[in-house]
Amino acid sequence: MVNKVTTATVIGLNAYKVSVETDVLNGLPGFTIVGLPDTSINEARDRVRSAIKNSGYTFPAKKVVINLAPADLKKEGSNFDLPVAVGLLAEEGVLDEDNIKDYAFVGELSLDGSVRGVSGVLPLVTGLKDSGCRKIIVPAVNACEAALAGEDVEIYGAEHLTDVVNHFTDNPIKPTVVDLENYLAEFGDEDYPYDFKDVKGQQKAKKALEIAAAGAHNILMTGSPGSGKTLMAKCFASILPPLDLKEALELTKIYSVSNLLSSDEPLMTKRPFRAVHHTASASGIIGGGSSPKPGEITLAHRGVLFLDEMVEFPRNVLETLRQPLEDGEIVIARAKHSVKYPAKFILLGAMNPCPCGYLGDKEKQCTCSDFQINRYKSRLSGPLLDRIDLQIDVPRLTSEELLNIKPSQETSKDIRARVVRARKIQAARYENEGILTNSELTPKLIKKYCKLDDECVQLLKLAAVKYQLSGRLYDRTLKLARTIADLENSQDIKQNHIMQALQYRMFNPSN
Repeated sequence: MVNKVTTATVIGLNAYKVSVETDVLNGLPGFTIVGLPDTSINEARDRVRSAIKNSGYTFPAKKVVINLAPADLKKEGSNFDLPVAVGLLAEEGVLDEDNIKDYAFVGELSLDGSVRGVSGVLPLVTGLKDSGCRKIIVPAVNACEAALAGEDVEIYGAEHLTDVVNHFTDNPIKPTVVDLENYLAEFGDEDYPYDFKDVKGQQKAKKALEIAAAGAHNILMTGSPGSGKTLMAKCFASILPPLDLKEALELTKIYSVSNLLSSDEPLMTKRPFRAVHHTASASGIIGGGSSPKPGEITLAHRGVLFLDEMVEFPRNVLETLRQPLEDGEIVIARAKHSVKYPAKFILLGAMNPCPCGYLGDKEKQCTCSDFQINRYKSRLSGPLLDRIDLQIDVPRLTSEELLNIKPSQETSKDIRARVVRARKIQAARYENEGILTNSELTPKLIKKYCKLDDECVQLLKLAAVKYQLSGRLYDRTLKLARTIADLENSQDIKQNHIMQALQYRMFNPSN
């Protein structure tokens, strides 16, 4: 008789139900796993055999065949160890098949029978729940993460294979429960090491960063060395709004699949701030590999991707950002399959105006030739710059600003309060549109929510002629103006909002 045990496998961020079929046949002892398993699953044969024996149970001295159905779906990961072991124990009569048929199992086994944690537990449990499973046994270290899937699924955390057996006999495991709302409220509002109150001067840059945070707009800062670009970028994380529950769960899935989730904090409570070095490869930025994994743009989802010294990145790496910046997602295609990852991030770039760094500096003379300057700036292509909503100059601090030891009156907490208020306005406005911020507005939604009066239309016509605005730049100017209006709690976009948007948008480092 063939025993069937339920588990799942993750492809991208989606989980697919898998049935682990176990059959013990007469013949020479052997252990075969079929159904497109990867290397880690094939190696489960030795782990499972030792785990069963070292837990005090008998391993079948016959031919064992394990089939992972459906057979045409590629299976990856070590989370198949536990369901394989459960199937074998059911064949040996240690477990009753009727008792385990309503359960799903996820976990890796150590040689001594301990149940080790695995990556991607939240997507696995969510997928199993959607397929109808309501009782799932997972590693104890992943139990809190798995419980994030919701109250309509029972999660049991097991530390050892014997715990799983005892659960169906005389010592049931207590289900793990997590209060999501209280958990997010408890850990979501944390202190940040950098605060805008410590940034001297640079009022225009601070305002631009506030606008970028309020509407999730991309921003590029250009200025001489020591003007405060990197410091303000680090402070930027402190003014981002807190995650809501939907965003937190979405991020948790990404970090779980990437094996970057802490067992102490199973729920992502802060928006990611990913600072990438300019030696990063294209696949490291956008994701990839033979079994595609999330890259930095996906790890920065609903947060920030910071590229310091942006022009030092290889041009081919920067060009890979163009499509994700436009679509908010990345599709990684391989010969056998393709996966889609979300990538709605704020691109925050910083760069010097020239190779020596002092072009336009009032204190130091630039030593670069025109050819060097043009070649340096040409590393950022026009199509990429077209996707950056705010492009601002960050000048050198004056001696008075530099020597002013009195901290700024305005803290990151003050700025964040305005950003949160603007985000709430957007959330209410787009409640039925499937988007969260102004930067996500489609051309159709721009016509609906960025209506202009005759004076504003005339102003934009003049700007379109004078600055030769592209269609994309025209739309992004309206999105930016919509965010500036939201920060001022204005229901309508006015002329001054459009003028501010054009002011922030017209600076172009290639000029």
